[in-house]
Amino acid sequence: MSFALNKRFTRLPLAVEITVILVVKIALLTVLWKAFFSEPQTKKMRMPTNLVEQHMLSPQPAAIPSHLPPSEARQ
Repeated sequence: MSFALNKRFTRLPLAVEITVILVVKIALLTVLWKAFFSEPQTKKMRMPTNLVEQHMLSPQPAAIPSHLPPSEARQ
């Protein structure tokens, strides 16, 4: 049992091994950020701030119960 706990993948000191793993993770996260989140696809995808605020802050309409037929739901 103790043999399985002492077995490591590399012969590097623990501090060096942790540092290498952290550098690889940071590099991977940076590549993913640049690939997917750094810029919008087009400049036309921007929305006016006041329209977004109005949509997000306006009260939501009451939900129509789905079990009622449309003629009864309008009343």
